Amino acid sequence: MLTSLRASLHDIAETRLDAAARAYLSDPRIKTPDFSKPAGAAALVGPDSVSWRIFKNPVTLFIGGVAAVFMEFADPRVRTGVWEHSNFRADPVLRLKRTGLAAMITVYGPREMAGRMIANVTRMHGRVSGITPAGEEYKALDPALLNWVQATAAFGFVEAYSAYAAPLSNDDRDRYYSEGQRAAALYGAVGAPSSLKEQQTLFETAASVFEPSDIVFEFRNIMRRAQAFPPPAHVLQRTLVRAAVDIVPPPIRDILGLGARYGLRAFERPIVERLARRGERYILRSSPAAQACRRLGLPEDYLYKR
Repeated sequence: MLTSLRASLHDIAETRLDAAARAYLSDPRIKTPDFSKPAGAAALVGPDSVSWRIFKNPVTLFIGGVAAVFMEFADPRVRTGVWEHSNFRADPVLRLKRTGLAAMITVYGPREMAGRMIANVTRMHGRVSGITPAGEEYKALDPALLNWVQATAAFGFVEAYSAYAAPLSNDDRDRYYSEGQRAAALYGAVGAPSSLKEQQTLFETAASVFEPSDIVFEFRNIMRRAQAFPPPAHVLQRTLVRAAVDIVPPPIRDILGLGARYGLRAFERPIVERLARRGERYILRSSPAAQACRRLGLPEDYLYKR
């Protein structure tokens, strides 16, 4: 009886969460594709990949994405390019939705869809160039900057998942970085790390150009306020931003001035872990992950723990 009741409550929660997520993500300014079609179309990586496991979890995706931007902004060229050539400050929610959709297409979309999307993004980035406040020229398609952005994004997603949802081994990390090579190459990041060791080496060598900036804290404040989640999950967003700070490597945190007071407080970590672990159990049937599983003839709960 008790088991049946728990199952019923679980199903009700899944249905309500899926409906809330679907309503929140519906936006006439964004064309969201049907990830369930065409039947049998392969993605850039397969459903047994570490990438498919990680990207289904909306909680750790948010945490990892915020952490990635903190790290990206350590490089003044990337920071200036993003801040001066995007609508992030004016409409952060729209920017978050578009960035999230691009990530979903890259991982779960059919290869042709992913290729078209990445080509469009690359064309837009081809128009992005300028000069940093210190007088250094930059171009968005500079291979070094592309490698840094790819590396920080990969690091953020994998470490957020491992820290809060389910621990990953170093072998898992190596697989994950290797899986990202095809997409990275399409973006032009031909030097993006293909292993944990290469990621660590890149972080060490890139540090010579890092510097602090008030923009890092402006970004933090925007991410604490912008409604990145549908109600009622939005109330925990400030805690999730603290969780993002916690996974930024200490040397980068030190340079950016993100001291201990910006990270998780002791009572908050169990809250974040509980949310992230629920992201492993609750199936969002309208999500790209579940749709992509159906496209490949797999059960929609293939990636989830029941």
